[in-house]
Amino acid sequence: ALTVKVEPVGRWFEARFKRQHHRTSGSLRDSTQDVTGEDSESEEEEDLIEEEEDDIGLQGLDPSDWKSQDHYAVLGISKSRYRASDDDVKKAYKRRVLRYHPDKKKARGEDVGEDEHKFFSCITRAFEILGNVTKRRAYDSVDPEINDDIPEVDEDSKSNFFEVFTEVFERNERFSTKKSVPKLGDEKSTWEDVDRFYEFWYAFDSWREYSYLDEEEKEKGESREERKWIEKQNKVARQKRKKEEVIRIRTLVDNAHACDPRIKRFRDEEKKRKADEKRAKQDAIKAAALEREKERFAAEETIRLQKEKKNRSKSQALVAKKEKEAHKKALRKVKKQLRETCKSNDYYAENEEQKLHNMQEVEMLCEKLSHTRLTALIENLQTNSEADAVAVFQKEVKLVNDEIEKEKQEELMKQRESQAAKDGGGGGGGGGKGKEWNDEDLKLLIKAVNLFPAGTGQRYEVIANFINSHSTSGISRSAKDVINKTKNLQRLDPSMKEAVNKKAFDKFEQSMSRPKKEDASSNPSERYANGGEKPWTTEEQKRLEQALKTYPAQTAERWDKIAGAVPNRSKKECMKRYKDLVAIIKAKKAAQEQAVKAK
Repeated sequence: ALTVKVEPVGRWFEARFKRQHHRTSGSLRDSTQDVTGEDSESEEEEDLIEEEEDDIGLQGLDPSDWKSQDHYAVLGISKSRYRASDDDVKKAYKRRVLRYHPDKKKARGEDVGEDEHKFFSCITRAFEILGNVTKRRAYDSVDPEINDDIPEVDEDSKSNFFEVFTEVFERNERFSTKKSVPKLGDEKSTWEDVDRFYEFWYAFDSWREYSYLDEEEKEKGESREERKWIEKQNKVARQKRKKEEVIRIRTLVDNAHACDPRIKRFRDEEKKRKADEKRAKQDAIKAAALEREKERFAAEETIRLQKEKKNRSKSQALVAKKEKEAHKKALRKVKKQLRETCKSNDYYAENEEQKLHNMQEVEMLCEKLSHTRLTALIENLQTNSEADAVAVFQKEVKLVNDEIEKEKQEELMKQRESQAAKDGGGGGGGGGKGKEWNDEDLKLLIKAVNLFPAGTGQRYEVIANFINSHSTSGISRSAKDVINKTKNLQRLDPSMKEAVNKKAFDKFEQSMSRPKKEDASSNPSERYANGGEKPWTTEEQKRLEQALKTYPAQTAERWDKIAGAVPNRSKKECMKRYKDLVAIIKAKKAAQEQAVKAK
């Protein structure tokens, strides 16, 4: 009968292949078998993949001598070897099983003898080794196909350095435990690249280990002591081979370093650079000596010229001295004349207070005006009538005060610019203009200076913390900033000077006008006095404090009772006074705590 063989195509072929190799079943497989009239064994025989290697010579392998066998050749992947992936090894093993398994051969009608059983045992052993990551690495470390040859240091290696050594390093770089291995490079490689290459290879860490070559297996030991002795002997042998491998790699790197033409070029360049530096240093020494000689000659010439100039200027100095003395004498004379003129006209004043003020102005004019301006002023005062002389005097005083004020403002601006530059250059508080004091911070500074008088512990640290706590500018002020700003304001700000002087004068008048024995309870508390409000006396303060203790917070109608205990004070005034005291005490505590933390 004529048998028609139908081959599946497309996705049906793929499905059949998967069923064959994964032992699946399905209706498509059954239908294919019905059409072809063949069983699964015949399909496997048709789909055998052609082997990579010729199997001649492998059939007579002895399974007991498995350590001397080429396991990659046994599985038919001798060309791929260590480059074969785990999947490649599994696929090769499956192909070998399909072809050389005794049951498969019997199914195909082939004779199965002792050699076939031995060869299949070798296949199984090969897969046990190559299919396990640890055992495969041990076998790859001693693969008989590994070329451990090292080029010698000779003329051929030097003249053909890159052709000779590139292949050797590429062959050995697969043994590195680090994945990123620098390349040998070429003639154009930089010194950094070459240095990195040799530094890596001189510290080369190889993963090769030699447990595969152990002469005896530890598991074969009959007792614990024998197994321990076998393990010790194997360890000694492994360390010896590992040491030989390290020496081999070191010899390879040494030979490459000795033959590398770039090393010689870099050394020549370094030698030339050092020679150039030495030459430049010697030239610099010579130039410095020549410069010193020129400076010595110039100094001698300068001394000679100075002596000549000194001798020449002695007479000029005497003349200048006489002129200066004459100018001082004339200035004293004209100052005396101005004082006498003003004194004879009763200092152009209408009362004693104005007279005292004008006397100070006359001294100021004598101090500030030059000889020419003093002479012109005296002439104007003497030639004009009394009323006109008063106007001339007042006009000159105003003009000089304006000039003084202008000079002060200019000096103040210079000081502020200098301080701002110092603060900005110091890098503190935000840099640049960040150290400038705005109106809010200045008000806080004045308030804190009055709030924490001299004698307060760590006064300026407390003031700085008070400003930092209440300021909204976001600028951090240090104690040094507060000290500098306070001194600048006291030294440069005329309005602040005037306010301080006025306050001192008012206190002096009060002390002179009040009787010697005065009840302290009638004196207002200057420390807590507010601008337009009636100040609290010491007696009122004591009564308020006693009422606060007498009537605690739980007392009904507390503030009415407290106001009744403090004469001449309303409920609203007592509550406001209490809030002000609480705010001041909290501010002091917070500032002192921050000062302690800042230390």
